[in-house]
Amino acid sequence: MAKFVLIRLLQFPLILTVIYLVTFTLAWVAPGSPFEKGDKSIDPAALLELKKTFHADKWYEFLGHYPSRVIFQQNFGPSMYYKGWGVNDILKASLPVSVTLGLFALLVALVVGVVVGALAAVRRGGVLDYASLTIALTGVSVPSFVVAGVLLTIFSVNLRWVPIGTWGSWRDIVLPGLALSLMPMAYIARLTRVAMIDVLSADYIRTARAKGLSTSSVIWKHALRNAFLPVLSYLGPAAAVTLTGSFVVEKVFNIPGLGIHFVNSVLARDQTLILGVVMVYSTFLLTFNLLVDMAYAWVDPRIEVGT
Repeated sequence: MAKFVLIRLLQFPLILTVIYLVTFTLAWVAPGSPFEKGDKSIDPAALLELKKTFHADKWYEFLGHYPSRVIFQQNFGPSMYYKGWGVNDILKASLPVSVTLGLFALLVALVVGVVVGALAAVRRGGVLDYASLTIALTGVSVPSFVVAGVLLTIFSVNLRWVPIGTWGSWRDIVLPGLALSLMPMAYIARLTRVAMIDVLSADYIRTARAKGLSTSSVIWKHALRNAFLPVLSYLGPAAAVTLTGSFVVEKVFNIPGLGIHFVNSVLARDQTLILGVVMVYSTFLLTFNLLVDMAYAWVDPRIEVGT
């Protein structure tokens, strides 16, 4: 296990370097300038001074200066769009909101998806089975921003049960969390159902029932433990869906997370903020995938994660 973790950690710098180069290339070649807004022109001398301040006069200067500042100073530099704000300040204020929303959505998707999928497998052809199929079709077919718009219209605009654009109480996270969780919930429910159907027909399950174990013990203690492995392998991509998908959902619900800043940075060609957000989220996802792989050994000790 220790060797496996060490190898994965040594791969992190290489993967992050590739992500940085790809993101830098896309941000640099995109049309537009972060120093010019609208049709207003800027004095050439002032423009040159701004580029020197951000080390953006030449592409190779910015390419080399930015990672060295991040590595040695732990500083993503000033934002080109938000004047007077540093990227670190924006991340410190907004990242906890986005992470909280993403983790809440992932937790809802995991709990509801596993329970619905397991019950659908136990009662095949019943109401719960058709309910799991409905959740799967809806989650896969309908984008999260469409679900967010529908929930916002019904519960915030028409019924006025949930306020719009606020953050700080549990009510503010329910609707965006549900909208964000629907797609991973659909995949988790179907994965759990298929895996449970296969596990419930195994010999050791019949043996457990023959010994007189209760149905709940057989399903939730014995069957679900092995059926959970495919779901566990999906949690890495599910984390990517929820954490990056929160950008659009945050925009719909006007949540003060990182999503609105990232959208503005792309529109304004703010290279420093774009790179800062992408690198932080990439580190999150790499770490989460590593934790998922390590969890395999906890769920099933027979699995050798180092192989």
